[in-house]
Amino acid sequence: MASTRLEAGTAAPAFTLPDKDGTPVSLGDYAGQKVVLYFYPAASTPGCTTQACDFRDNLASLASAGYQVLGISKDSGDALQTFADEQNLTFPLLSDPDLTVHNAYAAYGEKSMYGKTVTGVIRSTFVIDEQGVLEHALYNVKATGHVASLRKKLGLD
Repeated sequence: MASTRLEAGTAAPAFTLPDKDGTPVSLGDYAGQKVVLYFYPAASTPGCTTQACDFRDNLASLASAGYQVLGISKDSGDALQTFADEQNLTFPLLSDPDLTVHNAYAAYGEKSMYGKTVTGVIRSTFVIDEQGVLEHALYNVKATGHVASLRKKLGLD
C-alpha cells in the first residue's frame, strides 16, 4: 500500500494494464495528450455507475478540450465488459486486480466509510498533462458531482 499521496507537479507513474477486452493500454500511449485518470472501487455498483455515467455524459466536451478519460478498477475484464455494455461506456476501462497501479497512485489504502476506518480503493482522479506530469491529484472524491467539480478545476465551465 502506498501511503505517500501524489501531488501536482510530479511525474505520473507509468503503467500498462489490460482493458475490458484484454488489450494492453499504457499511459505512454497517450503521450502528447491530456489524460483524466480515475480510480473507482467496483464496476456496476451504484456510486461507480453514477461516476462512470457522469464521465460518459461529459466525454465529448472533455475530448473537445483535449482530455482522454481512462478508468481503473480491480475488476476483471469480464466485469468491465459487462459494466461498459450495460452503461454504454466508450472510454477505456482498465483492470488492475493486483492493485499495482492503484498503489503507485496511492489510490488504495485506509479510508473512512460510514464512520469506520477500512482498507480499500480510494476514489481518486488524476489529471495528467501532455508531458506526463500531474496537474491535479484528487483523493476521496465524491461519485456524484465529481465531473462538474473537475470541469470547473479545468476551466471548462
